[in-house]
Amino acid sequence: EGHTNIVGFVDSNKQIGSEHAGYPILGNEEIISELLNKYPGCKLFIAIGDNWTRKQVKDKIDTLVPKTEYISAIHPSAIIGKNVVIGNGVAIMAGAIINPYSQIDSFSIINTRSSVDHDCIIGKFSSLAPGVTLGGNVKIGEYTAISIGAIITHGTNIGDQVIIGAGALLLNDCEDNAVMYGTPAKKIKMREAGEKYL
Repeated sequence: EGHTNIVGFVDSNKQIGSEHAGYPILGNEEIISELLNKYPGCKLFIAIGDNWTRKQVKDKIDTLVPKTEYISAIHPSAIIGKNVVIGNGVAIMAGAIINPYSQIDSFSIINTRSSVDHDCIIGKFSSLAPGVTLGGNVKIGEYTAISIGAIITHGTNIGDQVIIGAGALLLNDCEDNAVMYGTPAKKIKMREAGEKYL
């Protein structure tokens, strides 16, 4: 949005001093306390796509630096309706649409050109991949991933830790830990909490 200066990346998988997207790699999570002292008012954003990994990294940061503040990243081309509630650490990408009275809980991702209709609730650490369409009054639990191009019909309730496959059409409610694929979507298996999907 242009109102935030990016200091750099904290990443334990990249070499300190190297660059990513034009910004320096400053170190791993152990350096965060030092950065917060060096840059008063600094806030963090966790740029990790996998929902469960994002949660684990947040927990690690909160253990190292209690009361850490997180910022949301909202692309200027996103369209956000009236009375939308957006939590901390949320990513809303280019071309996303969030219609009135919806709630996007903390550390969730609304990806490129996803559409969230009115009165939806998206639980924390969940994600909508590019091109996902939600009808109105959809409720999505925590740590759930709706894959690219999936369509969720009006009034559908989706549990925690669910995976909805790419291009799926979900017509009915979905229990916790289910993996749903197809048109219309059918349960193909159950999954363990935190099981990889990306």
